[in-house]
Amino acid sequence: MIIYCAGPIKGDKQYQLFYKEIIKYISSLGHTALSELNDKFKSAFPLNDIQIFKRDIKWMDSSEFIIAEATSASTGVGFEVAYALYNLKKPVLALCKNGEKSISAMISGCNSEILTVKYYSSVEDMKKIISQYLNEKENI
Repeated sequence: MIIYCAGPIKGDKQYQLFYKEIIKYISSLGHTALSELNDKFKSAFPLNDIQIFKRDIKWMDSSEFIIAEATSASTGVGFEVAYALYNLKKPVLALCKNGEKSISAMISGCNSEILTVKYYSSVEDMKKIISQYLNEKENI
C-alpha cells in the first residue's frame, strides 16, 4: 500500500522521533511510506515552499490513506489531515501519545467517519495500532 505519513517537520519537533518510527515501521512491513523524512524520498537538492507543497499534495493524492503523528498541534499536519478528509475523502489515522494534552481540538473534536484517532503509550503500542489499522484496510 502507498501511505502518506504526516508529522511535525518545522514546528514542535518533540514528537518527531515517533513520526520517524511510523515511517520506518510502515516501510519495514513492505508498504511505501511517503514522507520527506523517509530517506528513500529525500530530495537531492533543497526544495522551496512551493515545491514542497506541490510534492506533498501529489503524494497525498496518490496515497491510499494518511497516517499522522498528531500529538502536538502542527499547522502542516492539520492542513494535511483536513485535505485528506475533506478534499480527497481519504481515511486518516491520527496517532497521539497518551497523557499529552496538546492535540489540536480540530482533530480530537472532528467527527468525520473516516478519521480514526488512537492514543499510544510506547513505540511498540504505536506499532500494534498501525498493524491493526493496516489489517483493517487490507481486508476492505
